[in-house]
Amino acid sequence: MNKNLKSQAWWGAPKTFSTERIERRISWLELFYDLVYVIAISTITHYMSQQYSLSALLDYLYLFVIIYWGWLNGSLYHDLHGSEGLRTKLMTLWQMMIVAALVITLHSNSSKLLFNSTVVLLIMQIYITYLWWSVGIYDRAHRKLNKPYTIIYLVSFVIILATLFVEVRYVRLLFFATLILNCSPPFITYLILKRRNSALSLSESMTERLSQFTIIVFGEVVLGVINGVIEAQSLSLQTWIQFILAISIVFSLWWLFFTIVSDRQCKPGLLNSSIFELLFIPALIGLGILGASFSDLFKYFNHTGIESDWIKMGFGFSIGIFLLGIWSMMCFLNYPVKFITFKRIASSALIVTAILIGLFMALPVQLSLTIQLLIVLIILIALIFYLNNLYYRKFQNEEKSLI
Repeated sequence: MNKNLKSQAWWGAPKTFSTERIERRISWLELFYDLVYVIAISTITHYMSQQYSLSALLDYLYLFVIIYWGWLNGSLYHDLHGSEGLRTKLMTLWQMMIVAALVITLHSNSSKLLFNSTVVLLIMQIYITYLWWSVGIYDRAHRKLNKPYTIIYLVSFVIILATLFVEVRYVRLLFFATLILNCSPPFITYLILKRRNSALSLSESMTERLSQFTIIVFGEVVLGVINGVIEAQSLSLQTWIQFILAISIVFSLWWLFFTIVSDRQCKPGLLNSSIFELLFIPALIGLGILGASFSDLFKYFNHTGIESDWIKMGFGFSIGIFLLGIWSMMCFLNYPVKFITFKRIASSALIVTAILIGLFMALPVQLSLTIQLLIVLIILIALIFYLNNLYYRKFQNEEKSLI
């Protein structure tokens, strides 16, 4: 019996739901796991910046969501069931290899691109299906919970497989259908559990992991600025000023996200947690498009001298989507009762700012890139100062009322 226990400890069976959940530090394995996703996000963002079209945008949306879905499932599995044993390390390694293979296939020539990437997506789909199904082998109580995941993920696998045999015009539609299916299991599980889902809340460590993934995408935005300056092919004073303004815009967006969202816990319950996780998708897609837009803005304005309305609108749209993403996340975050008024006003301010920047970048006016970046930065700084003043004024009023 002792030998069996030692063997299980060495292999590291998944933690069960009955295991007491304690807050933990993010492991080195999880940080290593993130590295392959840095490369994946960088690859698809570069692809987007090279082909500014509706078709490229749709491909980017699909690839971003499927990459995020893969990362989220792997991260949730590690948070809920990960152990110090060999099994968890091997499961992480295999998923990293699959994502790396997807990146490789995205560099295939056009005649092989669809087939090669579809095969890897099939492997990713069946692997994540196995990830959740396998927990039920070790934990009988988990079988009822993993059934919606196993069944729906298998249906998605069959649909992806079908894309290899249908007409090309239906392929994209089927791929997007699998995205909807892949996002649905938590909500079906919620209906099954009904009132018994309060224990399935987002942990502090998983909240931190979501913020880490956001940092990955912010890194791609910074890279977009750097690539844009390089492609401008002219390191003049004006280019350096534009570089400073662009980085300041990225920093302002970082400040808004990590001040408003990252230091707060999600409301308890499986439904709130699942919606909160999915709300990261539009916000992060907005950031990704912003990274691609920065590269094109510098190229078109400084290199060719051509002003593209589509690129301008994409730039304003991406910032607006990101700000609206922050607003939507706020609806599912816990705030102290004394800051409910602040939350309501801040939400309105984010919506107004998103609309204002979107409308400004859509205006058919001829302005230099420097002026446009400066105006966007001023709007964002005004929002930051307004929220700062609102927060500390509320805090000071609370202190005075206590005195």
